Amino acid sequence: MKSTTNDDSNLLGKIIKQHRVVIPLTLEQLANVVGVSSSHLGRIERGERTPSARVLRKIAGPLGFSEVELLTLADYLSPESSDIVGGQGQFGRLDPNVARALSQEPVEVQRAVLAICSALKCIAKGSVHENKRQY
Repeated sequence: MKSTTNDDSNLLGKIIKQHRVVIPLTLEQLANVVGVSSSHLGRIERGERTPSARVLRKIAGPLGFSEVELLTLADYLSPESSDIVGGQGQFGRLDPNVARALSQEPVEVQRAVLAICSALKCIAKGSVHENKRQY
């Protein structure tokens, strides 16, 4: 877990924070679930620290990501067309035509689309829970 100031880490941290806030979870709540200090998680969200794959795996579930999605966003896994076609990669749950088209895009676009899809999935889950509470 090294210190870093690159834009990829900052983007990953922003995505983690956005998902945490949408759910909603406090920094302390997520840190407790993940098993790290809230100050460490705060540094990850600010892009000051690069999380280990172990920490990312623990963060994924509570934020509505699959492990593969979050590890790919963090550059621990690379998007490979062969994975996409076989349904084993980060786009395995997407329509095969959409996955194939997305695989032709630059990695930055793939990351942005994954982040948007994950945010929408998280928002949709929240809407379903809200509707159930009203009835």
